[in-house]
Amino acid sequence: MYNVLETPIFGIVVSVLFFSLSVNISKKFKNPLLNPLLLTLLMIISLLLIFNINYDNYKIGADAISYFLSPVTILLAVPLYKQFELLKRNMLPILLGISTGVLVSLISVIFVCKFMGAQNQIINSIIPKSITTPMGVSLVNMIGGVESITIMCIVLSGIFGSIIAPSIYKIGKIKSKIAKGVALGTASHAVGTSKAIEMGEVEGAMSGLSIGISGLITVIVVPVLMKLF
Repeated sequence: MYNVLETPIFGIVVSVLFFSLSVNISKKFKNPLLNPLLLTLLMIISLLLIFNINYDNYKIGADAISYFLSPVTILLAVPLYKQFELLKRNMLPILLGISTGVLVSLISVIFVCKFMGAQNQIINSIIPKSITTPMGVSLVNMIGGVESITIMCIVLSGIFGSIIAPSIYKIGKIKSKIAKGVALGTASHAVGTSKAIEMGEVEGAMSGLSIGISGLITVIVVPVLMKLF
């Protein structure tokens, strides 16, 4: 007997349907807490729990969508290309901002986790929280963390960053489009970049650039920090 739950169709349809619904809800109520990705996660989790559907059945389709995650990231180069002159004029402060953000993120994770008495495996799993999923998964497998924890942390950091960013900018009176984009891309990777693109083309371009550079710096710096701490 044909069982749609055992095919990629189920996971793909559920993901696309719930995300489309979440986007409409977010646009209608315009509340930063109603982040489309967060709403989609809650809807999918509720569906699986209510109808007692095995996560592995959903994951078949989810993996099919995840396959396109890396290629789609290339599209972020489009707004960056349009703002290339702006990038050249502000190259030094942009690179310093990204580097500072990465170091603060990594060191704070290590110190907080050690203060809380977390095991090294947990620390290694949380360290890649601010880089995009493909890079984070590759890094955590290299340093001996738990892939599922890393993915969860990456998703949560992206959602949290995109939710609080507008308020942080307002409280800190941050008006620079470049600074907004760099901050979102460095701290909240692709999810933050989607929020930056909503803010404007410059913010989106700077955020897209920050994803790649912050990921590269993280991969280089993490092994050094692990030896020091």
